[in-house]
Amino acid sequence: MSRTVAIVGRPNVGKSRLFNRLARKRISIVHDQPGVTRDVLTAQIADGAFTLLDTGGLGLKGGESSRELIRASEQQVDFAIEAADVIVFVLDGLEGVTPMDETIAARLRRTRKNVILVVNKADFGEEKIETGQVHRLGLGEPVYVSAEHGRGEGELRDEVLRRLGPPESEEASEKTAADPLCVCFIGRPNVGKSSLSNRLLQSDRLIVSPTPGTTRDAVEIPFEFKGRDGKQHPFRLIDTAGIRAQTKLASPVEYFSRLRSLDAIKNTDVVFLVLDALDGVTQQDKAIAGEAVKEHKPIVVVVNKWDLVHQAFKDPLGIQGYESERDYRQKYEKALFERLFFTPGSPLIFVSAMSGYEVDRMLNAAVRLHRELDRKLPTAKLNDVLGYLAERNPPPAIGGRRFRIYYATQTGNRPFRIKLFCNREEKLTESYRRYLEAGVVNEFELAGCPVLFDLVGKERDSRGSGRQVSAPDSAPDREAKSARRSPRNRQKLLENLPQNETIED
Repeated sequence: MSRTVAIVGRPNVGKSRLFNRLARKRISIVHDQPGVTRDVLTAQIADGAFTLLDTGGLGLKGGESSRELIRASEQQVDFAIEAADVIVFVLDGLEGVTPMDETIAARLRRTRKNVILVVNKADFGEEKIETGQVHRLGLGEPVYVSAEHGRGEGELRDEVLRRLGPPESEEASEKTAADPLCVCFIGRPNVGKSSLSNRLLQSDRLIVSPTPGTTRDAVEIPFEFKGRDGKQHPFRLIDTAGIRAQTKLASPVEYFSRLRSLDAIKNTDVVFLVLDALDGVTQQDKAIAGEAVKEHKPIVVVVNKWDLVHQAFKDPLGIQGYESERDYRQKYEKALFERLFFTPGSPLIFVSAMSGYEVDRMLNAAVRLHRELDRKLPTAKLNDVLGYLAERNPPPAIGGRRFRIYYATQTGNRPFRIKLFCNREEKLTESYRRYLEAGVVNEFELAGCPVLFDLVGKERDSRGSGRQVSAPDSAPDREAKSARRSPRNRQKLLENLPQNETIED
């Protein structure tokens, strides 16, 4: 990373609050509990064209987190210090300089890095702060700020830009200006999201621990991947905290972790839904998938820890109730799509973060989905598909009348938006909507892509009767009508549609 600024300091001095203040958005979770931040969080600061890093606190005590997590968190801080061009060392202005601050200052002096000393919580000026102790750290004149109220933010920002020097030339910036494909791992705690992220990054960039809830923030990391087409594809990876059910949230930190994970879904291009190969699809997995569907995001279903299944079938006893690894896989897949019936056609990939088995297929699937989302669906064929779906399985009668489509046309992408001119919007049941969506996904080979119907019903007069809304008199309209009148086209389309689709009344 070039032009990188890292914020470091002991726990609870206000690093995450300062990070959010400089980023001008809520990224890092802010809480009085020590050790909330563990992984290194990043944010692109547009006005200064630099990358800002937030780190965990140095010097956590053993009772506040396990020794393994403390060691892993401090290794993340080491990474941030090594990567940084400028280090922002934060002190607590109300507590003064502590022995841990002196230890960190000595460590930073040895790095010979460019260090800006920042005294936080200076809400009422410097009169209550022991400036002599601050100067004895040997890191130059401090910048006094209040991360909570914004005091001194401008001065700190100016000092960071002065230390970084002028940005790179516009020509160099244009070479790296390609928009990256943003992918996001979501799932329950301990299904292996961070392990998969590290496998893709080919480094121990994220903390991995068997302790549930190790990841708390949504961690965003850029990287590149060489796809099957031989091209380098820029990616932006978001690793999220495990999403727990709302009824099982035990603390404010878990509550905000859940919010950050749900926000990450909104801001991503393709979602990787990670499941556990031995647990199957749980009710919480189903709820998490529903969050991605609600945001109309393309989904790749990733079944992790397949190495454990492979190892189990090396034992003569195998897994009880299954004849072989192949039998287990087939039944797992069948059960999965029965429970996740609302994700029609989503790519399903069995992987192992531990061994690297089939991990590259996830990114290839994401590239394909990203490309498919820009397609234009032919209006004539779209109307034929919906017409024959209705012929093969007529919609259920509600109040003596059935839902009827008069005309359909695509109006947008990401998700695929299809406007349906129909008799009554309220006649379309949820199960029949899913049936139509699955039919469109199957016929146009949009596996994993979200399809959204916008309904336009009849206009009603004051007496409650209605008149049909005519479709626009356009070339696509005439094309669709012509296609519907062609018996040859009708028969050809009917033969190509899958015959095993069923719907719920």
